[in-house]
Amino acid sequence: MAPVALVRPVKETSPERAPERVCFPFAAIVGQEEMKQAILVAAVDATIGGVMVFGDRGTGKSTAVRALAALLPPMRAVAGCRCNCDPTQHAALCPECRAKRAAGELRSVRVPIPVVDLPLGATEDRVVGALDLERALTRGEKAFEPGLLARAHRGFLYIDEVNLLEDHLVDLLLDVAASGENVVEREGMSIRHPARFVLVGSGNPEEGELRPQLLDRFGLSVEVKTPTDIADRIEVVRRRDTFERDPAVFAARWKREESRLRRTIEAGRSRLPAIQVPDAAIERAARLCMALGADGLRGELTLIRAARALAALEGADAVADSHLRRMAPPALRHRLRRNPLDDAGSSARIERAVTELFGA
Repeated sequence: MAPVALVRPVKETSPERAPERVCFPFAAIVGQEEMKQAILVAAVDATIGGVMVFGDRGTGKSTAVRALAALLPPMRAVAGCRCNCDPTQHAALCPECRAKRAAGELRSVRVPIPVVDLPLGATEDRVVGALDLERALTRGEKAFEPGLLARAHRGFLYIDEVNLLEDHLVDLLLDVAASGENVVEREGMSIRHPARFVLVGSGNPEEGELRPQLLDRFGLSVEVKTPTDIADRIEVVRRRDTFERDPAVFAARWKREESRLRRTIEAGRSRLPAIQVPDAAIERAARLCMALGADGLRGELTLIRAARALAALEGADAVADSHLRRMAPPALRHRLRRNPLDDAGSSARIERAVTELFGA
């Protein structure tokens, strides 16, 4: 019988790693409430399926996603693991961590939740992993060098201009997102490791549409527009200019608000399992999806999960109509068929259906 390995916490000096560069604070973003709400909801419940942010250039899409990293609380991971394996989930360990467990050397540490950028020009080897050439040439050993999917495990994978991503990488992401596992078979190697992550994408619709297969994998879809309120535009310019002059000082001014948001996310995550979802709420979601003609049942499931996460984020005990109303547009707008007899956009159709079902 293999020895039973105990997970031994490692003494730590700090749960957080110092950032390499100062990001614009999430709390300082002006407006774009739907986008910020969707990102926070996805941070509370990773099973929602990620967030797609479509909109005009220069509206804070990339800024909001990259600012998320500073808000996320640390997580437990196997010490030295390049795939961020969860030490309590023995069945989902990567090959290296399984070997550590068998030898009784499995230790846990607290690490930042990863937020990984996937560049448009990334090669397939860079994304999925490949042979470690340095070890192959210097030691004559076949060793696996994990890619971006391994780094993003249990975290967030961000793709800017996702609608411009090459088709073969889109197919690869679809396979991994569906299975939660990355399989690499090349150079005589066959490697499997867990790869479960929240997919976050952003793009400008003027530069091309996203493939329906990939769009359907995003739990929430958010539309952002250039602010039309003069006061908001002035405040955006003022804050951004102040940040660029001295990022550290600007971030320090927003530290208290950032800490409050971090505590809200942590509380939402701990509260999530206890949130009640009444049968009436499920019926409301189903009737709304039927009225809109949404394809499949993924719309209902996503809407319920998003509403539950929003309830947890706001400290409620159960999902209410107010949560369903607010999460219906991002959960359903990308799942509607085009109606040739209705010129209204998907957002307008959802708003109309919500008003008819829930009342004004």
